[in-house]
Amino acid sequence: MVFHTDTIVALSTPPGRSGIGVVRVSGPESLKILQVLVASDSFNPQPNLLSLRSLIDPTTGEALDEALVCFFKAPHSFTGEDLVEFHCHGSPVLLRGLIEIILQLDARLAEPGEFSLRAVGHGRLKLTEAEAIRDLIDAQTDVALRQATRQLKGEVSKTLQPAKDDLLKIIVRLESSLEFVEDDLPTVEHEGIIASLAGLRESLSKLAATFRQGKLLRDGLKVAFVGRPNVGKSSLFNRLLGYQRAIVTDIPGTTRDTITESVGLKGIPLILIDTAGIRASSDEIESIGVERTRRAAADADLLIVVIDGSEQLRPEDRTVFAEVMNTKHLVALNKSDLASFPAAQLGDVAVDGASAQVISVSAKTEAGLESLWTAIVEPFANGSAAGESLLITNARHHDLLLRAIEALDSSKRLLVERVSEELLLVGLHNALRYLDEITGETTTEEILGQIFSTFCIGK
Repeated sequence: MVFHTDTIVALSTPPGRSGIGVVRVSGPESLKILQVLVASDSFNPQPNLLSLRSLIDPTTGEALDEALVCFFKAPHSFTGEDLVEFHCHGSPVLLRGLIEIILQLDARLAEPGEFSLRAVGHGRLKLTEAEAIRDLIDAQTDVALRQATRQLKGEVSKTLQPAKDDLLKIIVRLESSLEFVEDDLPTVEHEGIIASLAGLRESLSKLAATFRQGKLLRDGLKVAFVGRPNVGKSSLFNRLLGYQRAIVTDIPGTTRDTITESVGLKGIPLILIDTAGIRASSDEIESIGVERTRRAAADADLLIVVIDGSEQLRPEDRTVFAEVMNTKHLVALNKSDLASFPAAQLGDVAVDGASAQVISVSAKTEAGLESLWTAIVEPFANGSAAGESLLITNARHHDLLLRAIEALDSSKRLLVERVSEELLLVGLHNALRYLDEITGETTTEEILGQIFSTFCIGK
């Protein structure tokens, strides 16, 4: 990654027509580019102040737009470099033309996340804070938004700092022991260091354990409806969404492909997937749909097996149960509004569902839908998804926490065995390095490139 030496430009608002479109320029040529575009070499704007200026095409002298422009002087900008923003009217043609002119003025297009990467490189953001920007943009629920905002404020770094300080104290003490060539640590101090390592491990383990709920908030819960044709999967899917997304008819096999929609429930983003009915078919298109159903089921976090509760179980129902037996699932006994519903073989359903939770519902009257919502979310939420405490939402952070815990465990075992301080320090230094990698103090450029490649361009 290149810092300081070149100037980058990108559209920082979503593409398409809008009231306002923002073009952002960062780097040493930013002010010069601004002066060229306002046709005034003497223009010396007051930093951090928006001003209305006419933008001029330097090649033709024609006016491009009346825009609000703002100059942020290094190091007091988002990136830590000289930075200019052009707040133009949101015409895609205008914005594209402006960027093309800026590219001719000694700038280049920014890579994904390069503005945030430069902010990290100049110490304006911790790496965890920059990653929180991406999560903030991608947040699908209010709870996920609050978690991202907390991390943007530096809560991950603040939470890790006491552990890093305690670990550093232990390292300094052991390094001092080596420096002064002591034969052994005093027994009291030896036991104290063991206790300190145990405390460090406990605090890091508690933080790492929040990843299950954090990942759920960030990525969402994939829930697929499966069952034989014509049991009401699409009707139930539509009811849970609140609008008619899937086509519903009395003809078996109406749904030929998977349909995916997102909805938020109790702060948790749910990805609901309607699927084709599972049955043997000579219809080539339906057979492809059934195969896609099986793939969607394999990829889902939870399956809802939909059964027609007004009928006795059919062989096709039992086939579905056999296919989902080793997958987390619950049973939605549909059509509870029909008079024939009590004839359903609840006992058979419980047996075939391998003791899965069975919920009576009606896609027609919405009876039982609240119970179904609760059954979907409850096993995954565990009461921790309310956003009241910091959650680890990033798989990279979780992996590094586990590595740090493993390094602490290794050093503690060696300490108990009275192994020399040199070997103890290897694991402790590794643990400290893993914690530093979370916040970006020791992260390599290769890892930075991988992280910021997932950002949107312009951020």
